[in-house]
Amino acid sequence: MRVLFATIGEPSHLDAQVPLAWALLSAGHEVRVASGPAMTEQIAAAGLPPVPVGEDHAMDALLQAAEQEGGGSIENEIADWSDPFKKDMTWDEVLIKYQASVPYGLQPYNDPILEGLVEFALSWEPDLVIWDPVTYAGGVAAAVSGAAHARLLWSVDVYSTMRSSWRRLSMDRPPAERHDPLRDWLGAWMEAYSHTFSEELVTGQWTIDQVPDPVQFDLDVSRLPMRYVPYHRRRPAPDWLTEPPKRPRVALSGRGSLDAKLNSSVFPVENAIEAVSSMDVEVVAVLTEDEKERIGTLPDNVRMVDFVPFHMLLPSCSALIHHGGFGAASTASLYGVPQLLLPIRHADAWVRAERLNKADAALYEHALEASAEDIATHLTRLLEEPRFAEGAARLRGRIADTPTPHGIVAELERLTEKHRPTR
Repeated sequence: MRVLFATIGEPSHLDAQVPLAWALLSAGHEVRVASGPAMTEQIAAAGLPPVPVGEDHAMDALLQAAEQEGGGSIENEIADWSDPFKKDMTWDEVLIKYQASVPYGLQPYNDPILEGLVEFALSWEPDLVIWDPVTYAGGVAAAVSGAAHARLLWSVDVYSTMRSSWRRLSMDRPPAERHDPLRDWLGAWMEAYSHTFSEELVTGQWTIDQVPDPVQFDLDVSRLPMRYVPYHRRRPAPDWLTEPPKRPRVALSGRGSLDAKLNSSVFPVENAIEAVSSMDVEVVAVLTEDEKERIGTLPDNVRMVDFVPFHMLLPSCSALIHHGGFGAASTASLYGVPQLLLPIRHADAWVRAERLNKADAALYEHALEASAEDIATHLTRLLEEPRFAEGAARLRGRIADTPTPHGIVAELERLTEKHRPTR
């Protein structure tokens, strides 16, 4: 069958798709990966056939401008989707999240590629479209071209659960007041192609889920679990990784975080370095140029690197301190490494930290409130209290029991046949 992967122009979103795309290719299926033109080289470097569509998004510039105008963290009540099950959530609270996220997030990411993606899908006629959970253009392209389609989820699913909260609260409103910015936006695109809106454009016909059960929400969607497989761009392992550490090794990184891109003061790297400086540990710190300049002289027990793939580093580590992103958290979980997450309340990072903590696999602290003393205390607990190593090991076992990307190919074939409209 023909499988089209669709993603917005963010490298980390592509990385989450690569292992499944490889699995489908190795099973003999035709695969294409579509994104904005700036992603073409990165898709090709992953060994996948790229399809540049439309134009590149300008979200980085838009967010940086908003950050400078606001004069602080991008954390705010509108951007906080961390509790979609909040019992006392009001209609106004959930509505304003969509009123902000659609025009200032989803549209700027999707609209530049949507027409080009639909055009390619109509010409190539994929059997299945697999789309990143914020690449709603993928669902539109599938519906218009007559393909089955699925979300490939890399997050705790704040997207479908917040939508469920919107639908529940909307039923208490008079029909004329059931404002739906998401439907208005996607519905207008569907109408332009002589099609109609459906909730499948929001949740997919089914969801391929890389988040393990103890961390993921109980979801009201058709869910196909898939083991997370880390992918990083080709980099050789440094020589020092072949030698076992003489002391407990701790990895430290705030890289990969959108928050860190926009406001370099969000991740408390100085406090983290101060915290570990007096501890009997070996620290591998993956730092940006800006962070290196801020820190100055490093303690003797800290090794600074500009990059090392986590799937090479973490098997030798006893703990990981990081910003709360999907790749870092998932790789640590895959290798059974206890984690200290220092996120803010933005997107799904905070709820990921809460869920990992509930599974006894992590501790967490708000990034802007984490002092050096707090970080040292949390790290000491992770290294010395057996329940965290045991919790991380249990989570690793759950992940190991989940089918690999190769292991779900046959089910994808079956679901595609079931959901693909008759052409």
